[in-house]
Amino acid sequence: MENKINKTVNLDLTTIDSNIFVIFGAFSRQARLEKWTQQEIDAVLEEAKSGDYDYAIATICEYCDPEDDSNSENEVY
Repeated sequence: MENKINKTVNLDLTTIDSNIFVIFGAFSRQARLEKWTQQEIDAVLEEAKSGDYDYAIATICEYCDPEDDSNSENEVY
């Protein structure tokens, strides 16, 4: 996997249920909050969906860079 957009979202995947649809939803919500375009979000999700579960997780991880911020909005899903 390669981060083709050269952007990341502030999202800690360890705080999210392992259901891939929940992960996709959390990624999408956080990306929208961080002003990503719908095309950028769709590109990441399409790439993630092009393989199996492990590939999907690895792809989403490539675009997540959680900051150590106790006030983060992504702590509860």
